[in-house]
Amino acid sequence: MARTRSPAYDDQREMILAHAADLFARRGYPATSMNQLAEACGLSKPTLYHYYRDKYALLVQIAEGHVGRLAELVAEIEAEGLPARPRLHRLIIRFVQEYAGAQNAHRVLTEDVRFLEEADRERILVTERRVVDGFARALGELRPDLDAARLAVPVSMLLFGMINWMFTWLRPDGSLDHEAMAPIVADLFLGGLPHVSVPAPPPRGDTP
Repeated sequence: MARTRSPAYDDQREMILAHAADLFARRGYPATSMNQLAEACGLSKPTLYHYYRDKYALLVQIAEGHVGRLAELVAEIEAEGLPARPRLHRLIIRFVQEYAGAQNAHRVLTEDVRFLEEADRERILVTERRVVDGFARALGELRPDLDAARLAVPVSMLLFGMINWMFTWLRPDGSLDHEAMAPIVADLFLGGLPHVSVPAPPPRGDTP
C-alpha cells in the first residue's frame, strides 16, 4: 500500500518554496545558497534536502508552479463561457490580482528562467504560450480583423508587457496596489483596443 503524504509535509514544502522565491527574487538564483535558504526557513540543511533534492529543483518548481497557476486561471475563466469582451476583461483583472500574491515567483520566472536546462525551459515556455493563446483567443473573437492579420498574439503580448513588469514599480507600501490597478489596466487596454488599426501590408517591389 502506497504511503500518503501528510498535509504538514505539503505545508512545509510550500513554506520552503515561498522562502526560496523570496531569496531568488531579492538576491538572484545564482547568489542564493541552500545554507541561506535553510536559515531563512529555520530548518537544518539535511531537513531541507528531505523536501527538495537541490536548489535547481526549487527553481523549476517555482517557475513551473507559477506559470501553471496562470494556465489554470485561463482554463477556469474560459470554462465560464463568457462573451469575448467580458472574458478578456475578467482575464486581465484576475491576472493582475494573481500577480499581487505571486510577485516573487513572477520575478523568478521572468529573470531566472535562463538558468533552467533546455528541456525544463521549453516545457515552461509551452505553458506560457498556452496562457498567451487564451488571451489571444478572446482578443481574436473581439477583433476578428486583428486575428485575420495574425496580430492577436502580438497585441496580447503588448498587454502582458504592461502587466508583467508592474512588480518593478508598484510598491507594497505605496498608495496603489494590484487590486486598485487591475480595473485601470483593463480599462486602458479595452478602451484603446477599438482604435488599434491593422497595418497596411508593405508595398511590393516592382517586378521586372
